Amino acid sequence: MEREHFDIFISGGGLAGLIATCAFAAKGFSVLCVDPTPPVTNNADPLADRRSTAFLQPARTTLEAAGIWPRLDAHAEALQIMRLADAGGVENEIRYVADFDASDVSDLPFGWNFPNWLLRRELMAQIETLTNASFRAGVGTKRVLTRNAQALVTLSDGTAIGADLIIAADGRNSPIRDMAGIGAQTWRYGQKGMVFTVSHPIPHENVSTEIHRTGGPFTLVPLPDHEGTPQSAIVWMETGSEAARLMALSDVEFATEASARSCNVLGPLTLTSKRAAWPIISQKADRLTAERTALIAEAAHVMPPIGAQGLNMSLADIQTLLDLSLDHPLGSESMLKAYEMARKADVSIRLQGVDLLNRASLGSGPNLRALRLKGLQFLHGSVTARKFAMRAGLGV
Repeated sequence: MEREHFDIFISGGGLAGLIATCAFAAKGFSVLCVDPTPPVTNNADPLADRRSTAFLQPARTTLEAAGIWPRLDAHAEALQIMRLADAGGVENEIRYVADFDASDVSDLPFGWNFPNWLLRRELMAQIETLTNASFRAGVGTKRVLTRNAQALVTLSDGTAIGADLIIAADGRNSPIRDMAGIGAQTWRYGQKGMVFTVSHPIPHENVSTEIHRTGGPFTLVPLPDHEGTPQSAIVWMETGSEAARLMALSDVEFATEASARSCNVLGPLTLTSKRAAWPIISQKADRLTAERTALIAEAAHVMPPIGAQGLNMSLADIQTLLDLSLDHPLGSESMLKAYEMARKADVSIRLQGVDLLNRASLGSGPNLRALRLKGLQFLHGSVTARKFAMRAGLGV
C-alpha cells in the first residue's frame, strides 16, 4: 500500500490541534491534522462551543509566530484585572474582593479572551491558506504502528500515511494515548461546569471576576460588546445535582439564578447563547511520550477551568515541541525525552495547584470557608506573594 508522508501527523482538530497545525506549518513542516467531527465555526449552530478561551501573554507569542494572531487581534477582549471574590458558603454576598492588576507585573494585559467557536473559524481559515498543512474532517485514527525510522498510521477511511512525529491532541479519552499503552490518573469532583454567554448593563471594564462559594467558582470573563451592549462569557461550576436542577430551568429562570449567583456585580444577566454543561475532572497522563509520539493538551492533562490554565498549558506543550524541533531530529528519542523532561514538572505543579484551588472552593464547612478567606487575604495583602502569584499564573 502506497503511503503519503508528512513530517507531522496530528490526531485531533480541537483548538490545540488546529493551533499546532498552524504553528508547525509556519516552521516549514508538512502537517496533516484529522478529526472525526467537523469543527463548528458558526455561533448560530446548536453544536457551537459556548466556552471562551483566554490566551495569556506567552500564548500570544506562540500565536504570533504561527501567523494566527493577526486574524484574532480584532476580536480580542483584553483581561487587565483578575478579580477574585469570596462569597462564603451558600450566600450570594461578597465578603472580600482581591484585584490582581496586570500593570503590577507587565505593560501588557494578563491575556485576551475569545469565544471558542470564533477561534475555530479563524484557525480553519488560516489552515486553508497554508500549502504545507491540511485538515481532514470526518476522519479518525484507526491504527498506529511506530518504528525507529517513522510512524505508520492508518486512518478510518483506509488511508495509510507515514510521519516522523505523531502529536496526540485528541482529548481526555485520547485514542492515540490508548494505542501507545499510556495510562492516565483521573480525579473527579462531582461537579459540572455550565457555560454560556450573557449581556449585562454594567460594563466589565476588562475585569475578569471569579466569585468563590461552596459548589465552585462562578467566573465572568469579558467579551467584546455586541451591538453596543456589554457581554461576558460565564463558567459556572456547581455540584452535579445542583447543575442538573439549574439546567432544567427555563432561560428566564436560569438567568435570574445566574444574576443572583454573580452577586449582581454587573447587574441583571441576560442569556445571549444556549447553555451547555461539562463534567469537571482533573486528569494526568502517566507519561507524555511514546515512540515517535507526543501527547499535548487534554490528551496529556485536564484540569478544572480556574485561572485560564487549561489551553495555555496546551500552548506551552506546543511551544516546547516547536523549540525542540530546532535542535533534535523530528520525532527522535532525544527530542521526545527532552519534551518529557521539559513539561513533566510544570504539568504536575499546575494540576496540583488548580486541584487545590477547586477543592478549597468546594469546601462547605465553616472552618474551610474561613481558611479559604484567610488564604485569599494573605495572597492579596502581601505585595511579594501577589506578584509571585501573577507571574506564576502567566507562566513566566
